[in-house]
Amino acid sequence: MGLGDKTLSDLWDYPEPYVINVSVLESDIDSYQHVNNSVYPRWIDECARQHSKAVGVDTDGAAVLGYGMAVRESRITYYAPAYLGEDVLVANWLTLCDGKLRASRHFQILRKSDGVTLARASMDFICIKIESGKPSRMPTLFRESYAVIASVQRKLLAEQK
Repeated sequence: MGLGDKTLSDLWDYPEPYVINVSVLESDIDSYQHVNNSVYPRWIDECARQHSKAVGVDTDGAAVLGYGMAVRESRITYYAPAYLGEDVLVANWLTLCDGKLRASRHFQILRKSDGVTLARASMDFICIKIESGKPSRMPTLFRESYAVIASVQRKLLAEQK
């Protein structure tokens, strides 16, 4: 079963996703012979890190600045399993950046071969000063780099109506 007449862009929750490709490895498989639920957060974290780097915030470099975005809350809903050898697409979008302390991301994980959504997740972050671990106002680099893109803002507004 393939994508049929649809393209991957038709299947994403929001426009213009940042996407990484992941191949399911033997080490990802559990006793039920599918990807263990503990693997998905690792994929999500990797997608967020790569996206941050792509928009100008290398997390290692940010640590040198003395600031970071710490996960405050995460939620994952699982819809279908992934199996050994499958290629999986992990996408994310910034859905909130208040320019002060908070940012949020939405994630969607698809099986590449048929476009089935395997999971959706959301993560809320808070800016911290690394030295103290306490919340801190975002530096300019974070405020500018983590801005929600216009096409996602429009979709979010349309969903609220």
